Amino acid sequence: MPPVLLLDVDGPLNPSATKPYRRPEGYETHRLMTPRWEAAERRRLSAWGLPHKPAKPLRVWLNPAHGPALAALPFDLVWATTWEEEANTFLSPLLGLPDLPVITWPDPRPQPDNGVFWKTPAIVAWAQGRPFAWVDELITDADHAWVRAHHPGPALLHRIDPRTGLTAEDFSVLTDWAELTA
Repeated sequence: MPPVLLLDVDGPLNPSATKPYRRPEGYETHRLMTPRWEAAERRRLSAWGLPHKPAKPLRVWLNPAHGPALAALPFDLVWATTWEEEANTFLSPLLGLPDLPVITWPDPRPQPDNGVFWKTPAIVAWAQGRPFAWVDELITDADHAWVRAHHPGPALLHRIDPRTGLTAEDFSVLTDWAELTA
């Protein structure tokens, strides 16, 4: 059984920290109106006293080469994103990926101690000891320590620069780790 690659969207696949009007090379712009985004926009517009103003779609930058590159990795792919099932509905088709398993997050989101990212305990619980690599822009040293203390299997927590998204170097790191883990 291959290890699992847990994929966050905003940061790794959508370089969300890039300047808003500077689409990175190789990326395509998509304007998406997901149900969750539309609800958030409606709440924001209502709070500003503009309940009848149309909601603005979410700008997402995706690199179409990432789908085939991810599918070629020696991993089982899983969405580990706040997009949850919307990642399959809206992003998988744009990347040429099949529907992937989705980690569903607890609601309300827990607030772990000592700077641990709220996703980390849920990811470890979901993995149930299975080897995993996780790509996210919010991974810190506290998460590395927490996973070492609570996950009995191999794990690679790989922080992605949210200004660049996944790079060829990141794909090499993932491939090398998977081959060492096999």
